Amino acid sequence: MSNTETENICGLKRADFQTTINGKQTDLYILKNNLGHEIAVTNYGGAIIAIMVPDKDGKLANVIQGHANIQEAINSPAPFLSTLIGRYGNRIKDGKFQLNGKEYQLAINNAPNALHGGPTGFHARVWDANQVSERALVLKYVSSYGEEGFTGEVVTWVAYTFTDDDELIIKYQATSNKKTIVNLTHHGYFSLQGTANPTPEAVNQVCEINADFFLPIDATGIPTGEIRKVEGTPFDFRQAKPLSQDIDADCEQIKNGGGYDHCFVLNKKEEGELSFAARIEDPVSGRTMEVYTTEPGVQVYTKNGNKIVNGPNGTTFPRRSAVCFECQHFPDTPNRPYFPTVILEPGNKYTQKTVYKFGTI
Repeated sequence: MSNTETENICGLKRADFQTTINGKQTDLYILKNNLGHEIAVTNYGGAIIAIMVPDKDGKLANVIQGHANIQEAINSPAPFLSTLIGRYGNRIKDGKFQLNGKEYQLAINNAPNALHGGPTGFHARVWDANQVSERALVLKYVSSYGEEGFTGEVVTWVAYTFTDDDELIIKYQATSNKKTIVNLTHHGYFSLQGTANPTPEAVNQVCEINADFFLPIDATGIPTGEIRKVEGTPFDFRQAKPLSQDIDADCEQIKNGGGYDHCFVLNKKEEGELSFAARIEDPVSGRTMEVYTTEPGVQVYTKNGNKIVNGPNGTTFPRRSAVCFECQHFPDTPNRPYFPTVILEPGNKYTQKTVYKFGTI
């Protein structure tokens, strides 16, 4: 297996990611494609620690933010940094929802709301890992009945594959023994110019989003219920433009998000089709990333918080040094019956596929 420390180019040490949590072993897994490019993943929260891809001159650098070691991941001020998210990505208003006439109360970890499946959600769990080939890793997690306040036992599989076209393909599958809600995503913090000390601002990147509508939010990040046209707003990325152009616009929605922290309603010909969602291009490095997904929405987040996080190899991640494209169903869907449903029935299967394709100009 390609996990030996001498073989990887990302500079990560496997031993730094090994510990035992509740009897389960954490580890680091290196995925390689035929181009010699690399992705490093830990089975703690399914976090991606490194994506080594070239710039326009062929120079490899890490384009995702991750923790330096397992202890920093466990005790992080940014617990969702480039992790898997579940059972419910994004926010649920007041942490409350109803199912079959019963009200459920989740932990309030983003006051006054529940965020990303709670403080001990999928991001803070040790997944069973099976590296099936040099370029593919399969993770499995069984979320017990009542975990973080959710009903039903949910069995989740996530497969990471790194292709020779520099595509990171993430496939998700989940089943439940009781009617429940499921909304999975991956919270990658992408820094296309390359992580550094400090990692440069990402807002000079040029962004395109395939969405005619977005979801306005209140001051706590919860959708107001309106589905608003992007036309004439700072949220119009139908033609590519720098994120910096409107990120500090004098606009209530920008102020509510502290920048961009909004769900875009992706243009789809049919429900569940794998289609183009977004693209960013870094003018300095010439790197590009395209996003394709089967999901109806993408939460675009420009790392608006002030916490500075430390990463591997002496890197630091200040405010606005990354852009996240979290492909998912909409926030607070259980309280908005007209949003695409997140209900998973016994006997049915939740599936999702998202592709992050890296390239150069």
